[in-house]
Amino acid sequence: MVALRLVRLIETKSERITRDLVRKIQTSPRTSDLQKVPDLELLAAIRDLLQNLQDWLLAKTESDVETRYREMGARLARQGVALAHACWAVVMIKENLWSFLEKQAFLRSPIELYGEMELLWVLNKFFDCALCSIVGAYAESQDSHVPDAPSPQPRYTEVNLANLVP
Repeated sequence: MVALRLVRLIETKSERITRDLVRKIQTSPRTSDLQKVPDLELLAAIRDLLQNLQDWLLAKTESDVETRYREMGARLARQGVALAHACWAVVMIKENLWSFLEKQAFLRSPIELYGEMELLWVLNKFFDCALCSIVGAYAESQDSHVPDAPSPQPRYTEVNLANLVP
């Protein structure tokens, strides 16, 4: 299976890809808030994803992905990372993987092309789920920080009509 071979290639090259990604994320103005995240934590999160990509794409359920990335989103929100910066980091990881796969360009047949398209589809589905889960965690975080709204004041004062009649 071509897709599996490409995933294994990513896993094999995960250290180099991780270092490149961390450098890009730390230097991009779109993800500058991620400098609030300890370097080792950022490195470990990306390394875990790339070294276990086959498991994340083929063995984990959508619920597993949601759970993992909701936890990550909640942690990033607590660390004061802006939602847009967290989203851009996910997009950068996805784009970097696509770029890596394009550079490999060792396709020889329509079957191999289909395998690469299948992998890109699964990667998109994974990253879309991760991104939506992070956004959901941020929304929940915002909801939990909103103070209770004051009870509405009545618009009209009740008047006792008996007091108005002479």
